[in-house]
Amino acid sequence: QVQLVESGGGLVQTGGSLRLSCAASGSRFSIYVMGWYRQAPGKQRELVARITSGGGTDYVESVKGRFTISRDNAKNTAYLQMSSLKVEDTGVYYCNAWYAVGARTYWGPGTQVTVSS
Repeated sequence: QVQLVESGGGLVQTGGSLRLSCAASGSRFSIYVMGWYRQAPGKQRELVARITSGGGTDYVESVKGRFTISRDNAKNTAYLQMSSLKVEDTGVYYCNAWYAVGARTYWGPGTQVTVSS
């Protein structure tokens, strides 16, 4: 069982930066693939970035070169550094932990990111 709590969201102007954190409690954080998803009003939730237990990363095309996902297994925390923010980055950002064995997946409650023009 893993509990996730996001923090770091807020209101920022276009071009600004934010760093989201996802603190995990529970066991064996390092084995999980950690992902950041977002959901804009009226849209489906989409994967923004993910990082494997080995540190491999991938990103949705729209955030490549602007967002960086990372993890600190010693602190049981995943991060999403967001730079050059755009209005279309606005949404609720959710942290996800996923482990293939048993298809275990866990979600945080989300944190709001609003980018104003």
